[in-house]
Amino acid sequence: MKRIVTGVVALALMATAANADIKIGAIVSETGPASSLGDPEARTIRMMVEELNARGGIKGEKAKLVLYDDSGDPSKAKTFATRLVEDDDVVAMVGGTTTGTSLAILAVAEESKVPFISLAGAIEIIDPVKPYVFKTPHTDRMACLKIFGDMKSRGLTKIGLISGTDGFGASMRAQCLTVAKSSGIEIVADETYGPKDADMTPQLTNIRNKPGIQAILNSGFGQGPATITRNYAQLGITLPLYQSHGVASNAFIELSSAKNAEGVRLPGTALLVGELLDPKDPQKAVVLAYKASFEKVAGGAPVSTFGGYAHDAMRILTSAIAKAPSAKPAAIRDAIEATTGLVGTTGTYNYSKTDHLGLDLSAFRILEINNGGWKLVQ
Repeated sequence: MKRIVTGVVALALMATAANADIKIGAIVSETGPASSLGDPEARTIRMMVEELNARGGIKGEKAKLVLYDDSGDPSKAKTFATRLVEDDDVVAMVGGTTTGTSLAILAVAEESKVPFISLAGAIEIIDPVKPYVFKTPHTDRMACLKIFGDMKSRGLTKIGLISGTDGFGASMRAQCLTVAKSSGIEIVADETYGPKDADMTPQLTNIRNKPGIQAILNSGFGQGPATITRNYAQLGITLPLYQSHGVASNAFIELSSAKNAEGVRLPGTALLVGELLDPKDPQKAVVLAYKASFEKVAGGAPVSTFGGYAHDAMRILTSAIAKAPSAKPAAIRDAIEATTGLVGTTGTYNYSKTDHLGLDLSAFRILEINNGGWKLVQ
């Protein structure tokens, strides 16, 4: 009888091992004020897990996705992150649509020692380097540097800055103020607006009236930048207007209206101008493949930069799991940190012990809104 029981247990263990899943956690803002960012992220993550499993999974094991919608609420994000590591037993996490939710998730990731790849822009997420935290979007400091470089090339050195008071806007404002002088830019006006403000004409009027001002830069995401763009047109301001990488999507053009947004420049990714890339550009094949896959499952909805961030995070993570000696969080963390030469929609990633972003300024493209679409400036 003892031998029979032992045999049954052994068979059960073998069946469990054969049906084992690699659990991947995700937390994004699929609904709420950041849904224009989080929705394409959620669609992309689901799509990539389905595609991965259709190819046989990772080393013969299926990936199981556990995805939560935090609605843009950092408290919910932290609760879901805790649930993922304590109850769902995931080996890694991706997500954090906004800076606020990413900071909430990374606190759990570091404490639990479960690797986390953020989809948000603020430099604080990876600077200073945190052992278990990585990210795929460019930092806000890089955005400031790229924008200032384009301004200088156009002879624009005296600018007005207007920023959202949310986590992303405040962080980018701080970074732009930090690097302005060394970039040869003088900020002669500095205004802010709240996430729920519906009219920014007073702030824009104050900026416009500053003597010698040559251009205006808005650091923000969500509804605010579209409101600013509409108010800009209503006031008849003709100075060059720059927006942040936080609005690099067709949704921004639609919210602003193409007529109002004409000529607006911002730093973005190759994903938005895939067809315009040189055939020799290593990103071209990657962005066009992702674009085709996403638009197929999304019923023709256009790709966005934010879905691209999720695409890159999932490629980095699944590649690392495949290379790691085991599917344990610590081994996966080490494999993520060893990622080099991985071409994504956002750029080519080269992580290291001292760099958990892995991108340089060449990954940013300066884009201009032209006739309701995107034009590649540089």
